[in-house]
Amino acid sequence: MSSRRYILRVAMGGALAAMVPGCSGLERGRPVPTGRATHAQVLGLANERFFPFDDIDSLEREFVAAATRQLTLRGSRNLADLDLKLLAVSGGGEDGAFGAGLLCGWSDQGDRPTFDVVTGVSTGALTAPFAYLGPAYDAQLRHVYTGITQKDVLLERGLTAVFFDDALADNAPLFKTISQVLDERMLADIGKGYQAGRLLLIGTTDLDAQQPVIWNVGAIAASGNPRALDVIRRILLASAAVPGAFPPTMFDVTLDGKPYQEMHVDGGAFAQSFLYPAAVTVHRRQRMAARQPVAHAAAYVIRNGRLDPHWADVRRQMLGIAGRAISTMISASGFNDMLRIYNTTRQDGIDFNLAYIGRDFDLVLPAPFDQGYMRALFEYGYVRGRAGYHWTKRPPFVR
Repeated sequence: MSSRRYILRVAMGGALAAMVPGCSGLERGRPVPTGRATHAQVLGLANERFFPFDDIDSLEREFVAAATRQLTLRGSRNLADLDLKLLAVSGGGEDGAFGAGLLCGWSDQGDRPTFDVVTGVSTGALTAPFAYLGPAYDAQLRHVYTGITQKDVLLERGLTAVFFDDALADNAPLFKTISQVLDERMLADIGKGYQAGRLLLIGTTDLDAQQPVIWNVGAIAASGNPRALDVIRRILLASAAVPGAFPPTMFDVTLDGKPYQEMHVDGGAFAQSFLYPAAVTVHRRQRMAARQPVAHAAAYVIRNGRLDPHWADVRRQMLGIAGRAISTMISASGFNDMLRIYNTTRQDGIDFNLAYIGRDFDLVLPAPFDQGYMRALFEYGYVRGRAGYHWTKRPPFVR
């Protein structure tokens, strides 16, 4: 059974469970009161995370502050003079092996850039720290997608968990895997990148507030807070926590001196990829409007999945129809993310580059996190990255 069917089964099972009287949830801490989510803090850092629905200005200021640090280091004067390299890594479960292979092959090809901004969602959140740190961490990235099996990711709980637990599987093994790779040395290197003016941003979903959350992982790593390492590990776990399939990640927060608890799940519930808020490139647009020169900037988007329609023989029954509809919505969401990023970069004069799994990769995932499938997909991405990937300059079907 593929993990995609597994997730769809969970979604439908959860919907049915919600209709059963007498089913109560597991105990949890007090949720943050309505309308106060943006004021709650995990480590007490003013810029530890952002809620783009309520306060996009804070996120924009963080981008400008990071770029200003780069200007100082480079001896430049205007943000439009920065030749930025931006990378967004999408969700996709086991298909994250594609992006991992592509990055490792790109390193061996020889011209993989140092990215100034790296964002990640879901499986992309697991890839993003390695992409941010560069080729020195390719061995660890390769291991995460080719050296693990299902037992390193989850423990199945059984179908009774639909009624009595918070997910069908326990992702404690995944947290252990993350913790083995993301160590103190890696934490320090992420912090150094942030101090140099580079950003590492991970997306999760706050279920109580029903909002996307963008975590400023570099700032957290550079904070020196003794809890920073554990919090970052939990951020990655949360971003990859597919609702219903994996338990939500709980974050203890403080608001007005009182303790509360937040429930976070897969950032893909809102967007499967993101890059930057449009307002941070106002300097570029002003110069372009005045026909003044701007530095070359490039955006790279790795879509860990296919973008062409995936045909299926849908059975005429409720679960089959609902499951197919959910998978269609997920696919449409991923495609719409590509369009949004493409249109933003186009208006900003930023070179758009897209990578995704082509139709020529035709293996079918036989079981969740099947090692053979992931190794084959990693090699598929690696070979293309090593040969010099032919990046697509616009999303498919866009003229």
